[in-house]
Amino acid sequence: MHAGGVAVRARRGLGLKDGLRVASVGLRSRPRRAALSALGIAIGTAAVVGILGLSSSSQAGLLAEIDRLGTNLLTAEAGQRLTGGEAKLPREAPARIAHLDNVEQVAHTGLIKDRYVYRNPVIPVGNTGGLQVRATSLNLLSVLGTGVARGDWLNGGTAQVPVTVLGAATAARLGIGRVYPGGRVWLGGQWFSVAGILKPSPLVPDIDSSALIGYPAAQKYLGYVSRVHGEQQAGPPSSVYVRAAIHAVAGVQLLLGRTASPGAPSEVSVSQPSDVLTARAAAAGAFDSLFLGLGVVALIVGAVGVANIMVISVLERRSEIGLRRALGATQGQIQTQFLAESVLLCVTGGGAGVLAGAAATAVYASSKGWAVVIPPEAWAGGIASAIVIGAIAGLLPAVQASRMSPTTALRTG
Repeated sequence: MHAGGVAVRARRGLGLKDGLRVASVGLRSRPRRAALSALGIAIGTAAVVGILGLSSSSQAGLLAEIDRLGTNLLTAEAGQRLTGGEAKLPREAPARIAHLDNVEQVAHTGLIKDRYVYRNPVIPVGNTGGLQVRATSLNLLSVLGTGVARGDWLNGGTAQVPVTVLGAATAARLGIGRVYPGGRVWLGGQWFSVAGILKPSPLVPDIDSSALIGYPAAQKYLGYVSRVHGEQQAGPPSSVYVRAAIHAVAGVQLLLGRTASPGAPSEVSVSQPSDVLTARAAAAGAFDSLFLGLGVVALIVGAVGVANIMVISVLERRSEIGLRRALGATQGQIQTQFLAESVLLCVTGGGAGVLAGAAATAVYASSKGWAVVIPPEAWAGGIASAIVIGAIAGLLPAVQASRMSPTTALRTG
């Protein structure tokens, strides 16, 4: 009676539930081999999901940073002379720019050439680490939209004495992670007390790799002076940072060069720092195709492994195939069984890969402070590719299984 029932079901075809149960028999009977086969699919899928997720999260983080910092910061820097050599901004450049319409804030720094900062005086002079010394106006942080991570910023008093505030990268390279009484660095041939450490400045990375001091201190201790109307004064500035009204950024940008240096506007380099972040956001997925290619290679390798396992499975289960055929199963039903088994194997691996890729994206994005973004095409594409790979990898073994005659399969099983 039971054999008759099986034969009737075989002739009528299996329902979805029974079909999945039959398709999973081979996987459940050989779990270790199935797991190893699915691992290749999982790795490839995880790579695809992780790459797309990290790229999208990175772009979202950069765009959020642009929104936070604003796109209305402009810089005017000393460029190159037409006759060669470095140009200089007039000392009056910041004051002139401040009188422009639609200019809201102006700050400036002066790069002090041939003066460097070291952890102590025994460090070889040539080991500068790319760190610079800059004199700064006291309103720099509010204009750049950054802040102090440790300690305090310069004030009217500390700007006149040997006191410095370190950029984020400068502090890291000098091995200074905190501010404490008596903490100091060897700057310009003498000791400067460390008052604070800045947060990173995405819009102006040069500030990160600088040690900042007040203009009066730069004049008094480092000889950073220029002659104005026969008198020596601190300066000149080498970079001027301008916050313009949002609606008038383009107009202010056109006027910066001729305003900063009316006699030589072509020697002034004007830029919009947020353009760099925007370009980075656009380029965040520039290498996606390369890494996606590696993910696809992993999927192909996994597909070959699945196809190999399915061929072996067909050879090992010839008696099962012969019995099912003897009980009335058609060639189409045998094909469906093994094809479904291959697809189920790949979907299992693909599902695990999607979860692994999403988890990796969430952990890394959270560590960077980005929003976790996993595009629908990432996980949907991962599952879809697993289904397609399963169908392709299982097609030939399924056809091979369906073409076995019942008597041959039972005799050789």
